[in-house]
Amino acid sequence: KTFMKTGLLLINLGTPNSPSTADVRSYLREFLSDPRVIDLPFLGRWLLLNLIILPFRPRRSAKAYKSIWTEEGSPLKVEGMNLTSELNQFLKQDQVPVVLAMRYGNPSIDKGLKELKNLGCDRLLVLPLFPQYASSTTGSALEAVYRMAGHDCNIPMLEVLPPFFDHPSFIKAFAKQGTSFCENSPDHVLFSFHGLPERHLIRGDEENHGCLQKDDCCLSVVEGNRYCYRAHCFKTAALIASELKLEAERWSVSFQSRLGRAEWIKPYTESRIRELARKGVRRLVVFCPSFVADCLETLEEIQIGGKEIFLEEGGESLEMVPSLNASPDWIEGLAEMVRAKL
Repeated sequence: KTFMKTGLLLINLGTPNSPSTADVRSYLREFLSDPRVIDLPFLGRWLLLNLIILPFRPRRSAKAYKSIWTEEGSPLKVEGMNLTSELNQFLKQDQVPVVLAMRYGNPSIDKGLKELKNLGCDRLLVLPLFPQYASSTTGSALEAVYRMAGHDCNIPMLEVLPPFFDHPSFIKAFAKQGTSFCENSPDHVLFSFHGLPERHLIRGDEENHGCLQKDDCCLSVVEGNRYCYRAHCFKTAALIASELKLEAERWSVSFQSRLGRAEWIKPYTESRIRELARKGVRRLVVFCPSFVADCLETLEEIQIGGKEIFLEEGGESLEMVPSLNASPDWIEGLAEMVRAKL
């Protein structure tokens, strides 16, 4: 008989320790030094980071973080800790301790692994909290877990839960969050996902599926594009729309958070918001289903910035559906995913 205790490591992207320019600079340095995030040769990445990004961006980003920071701290971390606490209660009967880690910033992955080891866990379930797979999120988090876990003499048995972009529990929980917003019959529903440079998708097309070469290449997830982030996003949006019984002409997909001059996956959220307002959409509801916790990209970029753009262009109301955060349906859904692995 083997005696193994299972623990669950949840991983999200991360957040600065405070909205001060110094803390934001430190966070951005760690985040943007990751070769999976800025996939340039070392020297090119170093020059871009130190000569163009870090001298200017931290001050602007600090201002954005200040606009969403709460008394408890960063919304992403606060919601993550709430989720972890609730999930710990939920999985108590299964004797599975849950620990939260961040890919960048605190609490670190290394700290999370040590915490689970100190709790006697030698089998670890690893759940990156990124619904859709991308090398720069899920890929980076897993690379860090494998590297850090490998430092120990007794390496824990690692099992990774796959991306949950089409998992019924995830879809139902997000649809539930948006039900009351969609019941009021908005003119349009926009599903806005985090963007990626197009080259990330093309580089990840290891099976030569023909990524981004034809208009419909991302409209379904098949074996040849099973790692395609854009295809995962379209699938998520279609499933939530179906759950909410939205007619095809009443919803669309876009991509936000573009950085730099490279071509990113389209359509861009900012352009789409402007276009919808100009076309006569007066009441717009926005879902952000690439985030499971509210953060800078949802609260500042969409709820504040997106709303300003929409009103500027003649729209009357933009409502953002809150992320899953620590909603009861999401906690139950996560517990279901974990129990399937026990």
